[in-house]
Amino acid sequence: MIKNVLAMLRRVISKASRNVKMFKRIFVISVLSLVWYYSLLNLTACACVLFLLYTVSGGWKTLRMLYNTLPRDARAAVKLLTVKYRMSRIRKQNLTVPLLFRSFVEKHPDKVMFICADKKYTFRDVDIFSNQIGQYFQQKGFQYGDVIDLMMESRPEFVIIWLGLAKIGCITALINTNLRNQSLVHCIKTAQPKAVIVGSEYVEVVDVIRNELSDDYSYYYSGPQLDENRQPNCMTYLDEDIAKCQSNAPVVPSQAKPTDNLIYIYTSGTTGLPKAAVISHFRFCYMANGVEIAFGIRKDDVIYACLPLYHTSGGILGVGQALINGCTVVIRPKFSASRYWSDCAKYNCTVGQYIGEICRYLLAQPESQHDRQHQVRLMVGNGLRPHIWEEFVKRFGIGKVGEFYGATEGNCSVMNTDNKVGAVGFMTQIIPALYPIMLIKVNPDSGEIQRDSNGLCIQCEAYEIGHLVGKIQESDPGRRFDGYLDRAASEKKIVRNVLRKGDSAFLSGDLLERDENGYLYFRDRTGDTFRWKGENVSTTEVEAVLMPLFGNSDVVVFGVQVPGFEGTAGMAAIAVDLPSSQEFRQLYAEMRVALPAYAMPIFIRIMSSAHAHSTGTFKLKKFDLQREGYNPSQVNDPLFLIDNQNKTYAPLDALTYKQSGLIDGSIRI
Repeated sequence: MIKNVLAMLRRVISKASRNVKMFKRIFVISVLSLVWYYSLLNLTACACVLFLLYTVSGGWKTLRMLYNTLPRDARAAVKLLTVKYRMSRIRKQNLTVPLLFRSFVEKHPDKVMFICADKKYTFRDVDIFSNQIGQYFQQKGFQYGDVIDLMMESRPEFVIIWLGLAKIGCITALINTNLRNQSLVHCIKTAQPKAVIVGSEYVEVVDVIRNELSDDYSYYYSGPQLDENRQPNCMTYLDEDIAKCQSNAPVVPSQAKPTDNLIYIYTSGTTGLPKAAVISHFRFCYMANGVEIAFGIRKDDVIYACLPLYHTSGGILGVGQALINGCTVVIRPKFSASRYWSDCAKYNCTVGQYIGEICRYLLAQPESQHDRQHQVRLMVGNGLRPHIWEEFVKRFGIGKVGEFYGATEGNCSVMNTDNKVGAVGFMTQIIPALYPIMLIKVNPDSGEIQRDSNGLCIQCEAYEIGHLVGKIQESDPGRRFDGYLDRAASEKKIVRNVLRKGDSAFLSGDLLERDENGYLYFRDRTGDTFRWKGENVSTTEVEAVLMPLFGNSDVVVFGVQVPGFEGTAGMAAIAVDLPSSQEFRQLYAEMRVALPAYAMPIFIRIMSSAHAHSTGTFKLKKFDLQREGYNPSQVNDPLFLIDNQNKTYAPLDALTYKQSGLIDGSIRI
């Protein structure tokens, strides 16, 4: 008997030799097992000794983690299972977004669904209008699976149009209204639409690029009718024709199912031009339900939605609460810091949406009677930074902050459900398989994934910064990766052989850090993007615009931190002779036409060609340039700062650096 036990110990010790902690615990358990076997101590005494030895040998950390996280993880498990149950019902009953919306029309047709600029839309109103949209386009020959682009400011009609198209099985591509010229052409073409619907306010923007688009597209516009001088060529005014259509529901395609594509949302991802992320009915419901259940949004809540409806936060997490959960949503076309709390008070809002920049803008406003004279009990969003979190909550009397992290196309969203300051969410340390996400090690400079001797990814320990990934499970619709319309781009977002040969995971493109209790903290973006003004900016896209403006000189674009601002500001390092002040004004004007305002570089560094190539390829210097930043005392090259007031780039010297507000974050850029 003893020989067998010793042989077993030798085998276990051999396997555990790489892990000292495991070896110690196995050794203690084995010795106590032998002691108990020979009746030197009874079972209770052995258990007490084992617990004591386990605790003093480092087990106290695990016990503390269990004490700190077990209640949190148990609550989260219940919420996750609730979401899975709802999604299972949607799948089994073959429910789509229009069908779920219809159930609320039948339940409370006269309840207000949307409020915008004091105009109210009941569930019945939205149903009738969306039916007319469906009827109109069905009569025009549009069929199940056809794609229509939609470019319109945030207003109820934006949602009603894509909802009406969804009723006949059409897919709507939601176009970012900040896009211009080639970026806009790219996004319109990517979806391969049969038609383009434009809000009146963007007719001229689209008209400029009509020659670069297909002649096969049909064009429509909606909103205030334009006068004869501004009337676009070959563009049908939609509103008059829609009003003549029948209000009964259009014919629903028999093949409609939850896994059908509902909308396309454009995202920069981590490289290149914007890509169309595929959002199915199922995914739309999964995201909207997830936020509702995780943060306790109620059916009688009034949501204040001031984020763009072409993005996930506003267009799914915000208005989704009306479409599939029956809430009332107040839609504000454009965010206003001075009107945020007064609007919330006026419309009796109980839930507000935010991104980090919004919180900073609200704190920068003078104190007002509206700061606390509102009924907002919950703020839902992402990007609220730790250094202003408590100040924000205290000043505005917010009961709960629902901070979350997630990619539009991803499967590794996390949520901070217990007001942990600074955390974007958490990952369970007790049963990781319940929600299989992880942080994997990457090279801090190149961002390349690090692997062990077996070719597998290496998971990060607590307080190590790593790339967040989510395990892909095709059998689970909630863990699938639907990807982009561009299949090649989708493949680039997948890492294979993660924990074992043959498995795969979605690459979020973001670096996060985990503490010992599993709370996650956002640290940085990977790849060729950065986030500024609540938008993802593709460095390669900005570089492609700048290079021809400088005679195809070497250009590298990257993000740099600015105190007091969320995200990272764009900076361009250009290998060219020093431009004149007139050339900088011309450069500003040309960039303003070619790029969205949020993608304009805030800083420019002018480097001689010889300097740029002195230490190898210019591209490889990006990380060095990023570390050097824009402090004139640390950079020998000429630096320039964007000057929006004078529409140019002004020299950034040591004096300007000190007086501009860059150091204390008071600058307005």
